[in-house]
Amino acid sequence: MAENDQERTEKPTARRLEEARKEGRVPRSTELNAAAVLLIAAGSLHFLGGSIGATLFDIMKSSLSIPPAEAVDPGLALPAAGAELVRALVACAPILGMTLIAALVAPLAIGGWNFSFEALAPDFTRLDPIEGFGRFFSARGAVELGKAFAKFLVVATIAVAVVRSQSPRLLALGTMPLHAGIAQAASLASDALLAVSGGLVLIAAVDVPWQLYQYTHNLSMSREEIREELKQSEGAPEVRMRIRRAQREIARRRMMHEVPKADVVVVNPTHFAVALRYDEKRMRAPLVVAKGADLVAARIREIAAEHGVPIFEAPPLARALHHSVEIGSEIPATLYVAVAQVLTYIYQLKAARTSGARPPEPPAIDPGIDATRH
Repeated sequence: MAENDQERTEKPTARRLEEARKEGRVPRSTELNAAAVLLIAAGSLHFLGGSIGATLFDIMKSSLSIPPAEAVDPGLALPAAGAELVRALVACAPILGMTLIAALVAPLAIGGWNFSFEALAPDFTRLDPIEGFGRFFSARGAVELGKAFAKFLVVATIAVAVVRSQSPRLLALGTMPLHAGIAQAASLASDALLAVSGGLVLIAAVDVPWQLYQYTHNLSMSREEIREELKQSEGAPEVRMRIRRAQREIARRRMMHEVPKADVVVVNPTHFAVALRYDEKRMRAPLVVAKGADLVAARIREIAAEHGVPIFEAPPLARALHHSVEIGSEIPATLYVAVAQVLTYIYQLKAARTSGARPPEPPAIDPGIDATRH
């Protein structure tokens, strides 16, 4: 059973994945990156190759047409060469810019943006030749070798097919004018790159799921590791029990602070006590601000007596309120009538005491439900 626990059969937890990201370990596919860069470069060359070729032709023509005196004068030749170089870079800037964007965006497709200082730290274990040979002859090394060979076969097959299909256009370049030949060469290059990038896209479509599987498999966890992580994140059972006990005590003290603000405490008379507060201007229905049984109920009655909060004995209603209403919640509609009778009696009792009149008789309260079911 212990051996089964150590087998990494469980998916990595969110904490394990987050730790891996902090260490710089995210899923990446070099095949996807290469396919995206080549595809964008080929598409850019297909649409912009003609205009870029014409611009480069004009640059070459103007560079070869300078007067001999300027060609041998360093003070004139170097600035002229620099200016033509800037023109060439500006002409090629759209392709270079889109290729750079593809190189930056493609890795984000499966791993997202991630920057880790831990990944920048030197790892001298990678310099160990024994581990290096081990990685080379491992299953992962065999898979990478197979991928490289498959990529070579795909690219070579596509390249041979493109050369054979475009051989008439290639041979025609020697008979075409220079300006038209440059445009034709750009078109041939873009078609060849598009064909090759299509093959790389197929390779990437296989490599991306494999990389995601490998990433999840390498981070997989055993049941014991998951239990240990849960223990570390939530603490030992004894600590959790102490925390829950402290939380209950804090909640109880907070509840007791609300008892002096109550309008009435409905009791059982000894087993249950429920404190109610109602403000007709701000509340739709009375709220249960405190409740408890046995010792807690006794403490609620003590605080109510100390602060002059009326205590009303109605055992069925007290049981119904205690079992069906949470602290801070409104009473249910089924108890509206019974609670209204209690509050009306309390208000009449306060008015009678203020005016010195005869106090009213306590009403017989029927909550209208079987409280023993709760």
